[in-house]
Amino acid sequence: MKRSAILMIIGSLLLLGLFYFPLWNIRLAAPQYPDPMGMDIFISGIVGEEEFDIQNIDGVNHYIGMKKIPKPEEMWEFQVFPMVIAVMAALGVLVGLLGFFKKIHPSWFLGWFILMIILGTLGMYDFNNWLLDYGTDLDPKAIIKLTDKEGNPINYKPPLLGTQDILNFTAHSYPRIGAYLMFVGMFLTLIAWWIRKKAFKNHR
Repeated sequence: MKRSAILMIIGSLLLLGLFYFPLWNIRLAAPQYPDPMGMDIFISGIVGEEEFDIQNIDGVNHYIGMKKIPKPEEMWEFQVFPMVIAVMAALGVLVGLLGFFKKIHPSWFLGWFILMIILGTLGMYDFNNWLLDYGTDLDPKAIIKLTDKEGNPINYKPPLLGTQDILNFTAHSYPRIGAYLMFVGMFLTLIAWWIRKKAFKNHR
């Protein structure tokens, strides 16, 4: 059972990587930009892959009426997400320690994992809503106004995951190292629950 507790602690601590590594990345490539423009999305803010990427993306978006890339203080998510990750990491470590001393049932391990799944799903839903608002809430006074065949404004929403053509740009949206550390951590906690559940049954 100690092995499962150690895995639970390690898996939970891997969440702390989100404080140092980006969770997601969106990159825009176009013929007129030999070097693609990109932005790394952290749990506490958005930064450009290169020094002037955010400035250049905002400049391009200005012509079609898109909002500027938000600063950390302009989105409540960048205030709340770090606290959520810190609490979940601490809770996971606590569950692991209690498991190490055989003070809790294996279901606590699974409960932590399920809670992370729920929080992660809500986070992705919120992120997708932000992308939708970012790509559709356009300034009616924009310099360039493009519409589809029905006369409706074109949707400039980047994909939540994958690659998509937006006018002459190709947008790429994929997880970064912070997300992979989180996925590995969650997988370790799932393994920890399975090991602990099996050992618990054998000792009954």
